[in-house]
Amino acid sequence: MATIHRTTMTPTKLELLTDWLPRQSWYVGGAGTPELARAGGFRLDDPEGAVGIEFTVVVDAAAQEPVAYLVPMAYRGAALEGAPDEALIGTSEHGVLGTRWIYDGVHDPVVMAQLGALLRGEVVPQHQSRSDTPDPTVTVRDPGLGDGLGFQVHRVLRPADAAQESSGRLVAGWTWPDGTAARGVLAAVAPR
Repeated sequence: MATIHRTTMTPTKLELLTDWLPRQSWYVGGAGTPELARAGGFRLDDPEGAVGIEFTVVVDAAAQEPVAYLVPMAYRGAALEGAPDEALIGTSEHGVLGTRWIYDGVHDPVVMAQLGALLRGEVVPQHQSRSDTPDPTVTVRDPGLGDGLGFQVHRVLRPADAAQESSGRLVAGWTWPDGTAARGVLAAVAPR
Protein backbone atom coordinates (compact mmCIF):
# COMPACT_ATOMS: atom_id res chain seq x y z
CA MET A 1 0.00 0.00 0.00
CA ALA A 2 1.17 3.50 -0.83
CA THR A 3 2.26 5.74 1.99
CA ILE A 4 0.87 9.28 1.99
CA HIS A 5 3.56 11.70 3.16
CA ARG A 6 2.48 14.83 5.04
CA THR A 7 4.97 17.19 3.41
CA THR A 8 5.38 19.94 0.84
CA MET A 9 5.68 19.86 -2.93
CA THR A 10 7.20 22.82 -4.76
CA PRO A 11 5.61 23.71 -7.09
CA THR A 12 2.33 22.23 -5.93
CA LYS A 13 0.22 19.90 -8.06
CA LEU A 14 -2.36 22.65 -8.58
CA GLU A 15 0.34 25.09 -9.73
CA LEU A 16 1.63 22.55 -12.23
CA LEU A 17 -1.88 21.74 -13.47
CA THR A 18 -2.77 25.44 -13.82
CA ASP A 19 0.02 25.74 -16.39
CA TRP A 20 -0.42 22.33 -18.05
CA LEU A 21 -4.22 21.98 -18.32
CA PRO A 22 -4.94 24.85 -20.79
CA ARG A 23 -2.49 23.29 -23.29
CA GLN A 24 -4.51 20.07 -23.56
CA SER A 25 -6.78 19.45 -26.55
CA TRP A 26 -9.67 18.44 -24.27
CA TYR A 27 -9.52 21.61 -22.14
CA VAL A 28 -12.81 23.49 -22.51
CA GLY A 29 -11.95 26.64 -20.52
CA GLY A 30 -11.33 30.04 -22.04
CA ALA A 31 -8.10 31.78 -22.90
CA GLY A 32 -7.51 33.05 -19.35
CA THR A 33 -5.75 31.29 -16.52
CA PRO A 34 -7.83 28.56 -14.88
CA GLU A 35 -8.80 28.86 -11.21
CA LEU A 36 -8.32 25.27 -10.07
CA ALA A 37 -9.40 23.64 -6.84
CA ARG A 38 -9.02 20.01 -5.79
CA ALA A 39 -12.46 18.50 -5.91
CA GLY A 40 -12.03 14.74 -5.52
CA GLY A 41 -10.06 11.71 -6.53
CA PHE A 42 -8.47 8.50 -5.34
CA ARG A 43 -5.23 6.51 -5.55
CA LEU A 44 -4.18 3.13 -6.86
CA ASP A 45 -1.17 1.17 -5.68
CA ASP A 46 1.72 0.23 -7.95
CA PRO A 47 2.45 -3.46 -7.19
CA GLU A 48 6.18 -2.69 -7.48
CA GLY A 49 5.92 0.34 -5.17
CA ALA A 50 7.88 2.58 -7.56
CA VAL A 51 5.19 4.80 -9.12
CA GLY A 52 2.73 6.96 -7.22
CA ILE A 53 -0.70 6.78 -8.88
CA GLU A 54 -3.34 9.41 -8.23
CA PHE A 55 -6.57 10.11 -10.08
CA THR A 56 -7.24 13.77 -9.33
CA VAL A 57 -10.44 15.68 -10.03
CA VAL A 58 -9.96 19.43 -10.27
CA VAL A 59 -12.64 22.03 -10.83
CA ASP A 60 -11.96 25.16 -12.86
CA ALA A 61 -14.02 28.01 -11.43
CA ALA A 62 -12.75 30.57 -13.99
CA ALA A 63 -15.25 29.46 -16.64
CA GLN A 64 -18.79 30.83 -16.72
CA GLU A 65 -19.95 27.47 -15.37
CA PRO A 66 -17.42 25.46 -13.32
CA VAL A 67 -15.87 22.53 -15.20
CA ALA A 68 -14.61 19.32 -13.58
CA TYR A 69 -11.56 17.58 -15.10
CA LEU A 70 -10.02 14.19 -14.39
CA VAL A 71 -6.23 14.07 -14.45
CA PRO A 72 -4.68 10.68 -13.73
CA MET A 73 -1.13 11.35 -12.50
CA ALA A 74 2.01 9.24 -12.17
CA TYR A 75 4.71 10.32 -9.72
CA ARG A 76 8.13 8.95 -10.61
CA GLY A 77 11.63 9.25 -9.16
CA ALA A 78 13.13 9.62 -12.67
CA ALA A 79 11.97 10.62 -16.13
CA LEU A 80 9.73 8.12 -17.94
CA GLU A 81 11.72 6.79 -20.85
CA GLY A 82 9.94 7.12 -24.19
CA ALA A 83 7.12 9.33 -22.92
CA PRO A 84 5.99 12.06 -25.33
CA ASP A 85 6.89 15.63 -24.31
CA GLU A 86 3.24 16.56 -23.71
CA ALA A 87 2.92 13.75 -21.15
CA LEU A 88 5.11 15.56 -18.60
CA ILE A 89 2.96 17.74 -16.35
CA GLY A 90 6.11 18.99 -14.62
CA THR A 91 8.66 18.29 -11.93
CA SER A 92 8.27 19.10 -8.27
CA GLU A 93 10.44 18.92 -5.17
CA HIS A 94 8.83 16.57 -2.68
CA GLY A 95 9.80 17.27 0.93
CA VAL A 96 10.55 13.59 1.65
CA LEU A 97 11.19 11.89 -1.71
CA GLY A 98 13.09 14.63 -3.57
CA THR A 99 12.50 15.46 -7.22
CA ARG A 100 9.36 13.88 -8.66
CA TRP A 101 8.56 13.72 -12.36
CA ILE A 102 4.78 14.05 -12.65
CA TYR A 103 3.20 12.60 -15.78
CA ASP A 104 -0.25 12.55 -17.31
CA GLY A 105 -1.21 9.01 -16.31
CA VAL A 106 -2.76 8.11 -19.66
CA HIS A 107 0.82 8.05 -21.01
CA ASP A 108 2.21 5.95 -18.16
CA PRO A 109 2.08 2.15 -18.57
CA VAL A 110 1.93 1.49 -14.81
CA VAL A 111 -1.06 3.81 -14.35
CA MET A 112 -2.91 2.31 -17.31
CA ALA A 113 -2.21 -1.26 -16.17
CA GLN A 114 -3.59 -0.50 -12.71
CA LEU A 115 -6.65 1.26 -14.14
CA GLY A 116 -7.30 -1.84 -16.24
CA ALA A 117 -6.94 -4.00 -13.13
CA LEU A 118 -9.45 -1.76 -11.34
CA LEU A 119 -11.94 -2.09 -14.22
CA ARG A 120 -11.52 -5.90 -14.02
CA GLY A 121 -12.22 -5.82 -10.27
CA GLU A 122 -8.69 -6.96 -9.38
CA VAL A 123 -7.54 -3.99 -7.27
CA VAL A 124 -9.13 -1.77 -4.63
CA PRO A 125 -9.18 2.02 -4.98
CA GLN A 126 -7.46 3.82 -2.11
CA HIS A 127 -8.36 7.05 -0.32
CA GLN A 128 -6.66 10.08 -1.86
CA SER A 129 -5.12 11.44 1.32
CA ARG A 130 -4.98 8.55 3.84
CA SER A 131 -2.45 5.71 3.79
CA ASP A 132 -3.70 2.12 3.62
CA THR A 133 -7.35 3.15 3.45
CA PRO A 134 -9.71 1.80 0.79
CA ASP A 135 -12.14 4.30 -0.75
CA PRO A 136 -15.57 2.64 -0.96
CA THR A 137 -17.06 5.70 -2.70
CA VAL A 138 -15.14 4.77 -5.88
CA THR A 139 -17.08 2.00 -7.60
CA VAL A 140 -16.84 -0.13 -10.71
CA ARG A 141 -20.21 -1.23 -12.00
CA ASP A 142 -20.02 -4.91 -12.98
CA PRO A 143 -16.31 -5.23 -13.70
CA GLY A 144 -15.89 -6.65 -17.18
CA LEU A 145 -12.71 -5.61 -18.93
CA GLY A 146 -11.80 -8.68 -20.95
CA ASP A 147 -10.11 -9.75 -24.14
CA GLY A 148 -10.76 -7.39 -27.03
CA LEU A 149 -11.84 -4.60 -24.72
CA GLY A 150 -9.96 -1.51 -23.71
CA PHE A 151 -11.11 1.50 -21.77
CA GLN A 152 -11.61 5.21 -22.22
CA VAL A 153 -10.68 7.83 -19.62
CA HIS A 154 -13.16 10.70 -19.38
CA ARG A 155 -11.31 13.99 -19.03
CA VAL A 156 -14.20 16.45 -18.78
CA LEU A 157 -16.56 15.11 -16.12
CA ARG A 158 -20.29 15.43 -16.06
CA PRO A 159 -22.65 14.31 -13.31
CA ALA A 160 -24.31 10.99 -14.15
CA ASP A 161 -27.62 9.62 -13.07
CA ALA A 162 -28.03 5.99 -12.01
CA ALA A 163 -28.99 4.94 -15.57
CA GLN A 164 -25.63 6.16 -16.90
CA GLU A 165 -23.76 4.20 -14.23
CA SER A 166 -24.09 0.97 -16.24
CA SER A 167 -21.70 -1.99 -16.32
CA GLY A 168 -18.01 -1.55 -16.99
CA ARG A 169 -17.91 2.02 -15.70
CA LEU A 170 -15.69 3.55 -13.04
CA VAL A 171 -17.79 5.98 -11.01
CA ALA A 172 -16.57 8.43 -8.38
CA GLY A 173 -17.55 11.73 -6.83
CA TRP A 174 -16.29 15.29 -6.64
CA THR A 175 -17.44 18.55 -5.07
CA TRP A 176 -18.39 21.69 -6.99
CA PRO A 177 -17.18 25.11 -5.71
CA ASP A 178 -20.56 25.78 -4.07
CA GLY A 179 -20.19 22.60 -1.99
CA THR A 180 -22.63 20.50 -4.02
CA ALA A 181 -21.60 16.87 -4.37
CA ALA A 182 -21.60 15.17 -7.78
CA ARG A 183 -20.84 11.69 -9.11
CA GLY A 184 -19.95 10.71 -12.62
CA VAL A 185 -18.20 8.27 -14.91
CA LEU A 186 -14.39 8.64 -14.85
CA ALA A 187 -13.57 5.74 -17.18
CA ALA A 188 -15.48 3.11 -19.10
CA VAL A 189 -14.83 -0.18 -20.84
CA ALA A 190 -14.83 0.25 -24.62
CA PRO A 191 -14.04 -1.90 -27.70
CA ARG A 192 -10.43 -1.58 -28.87
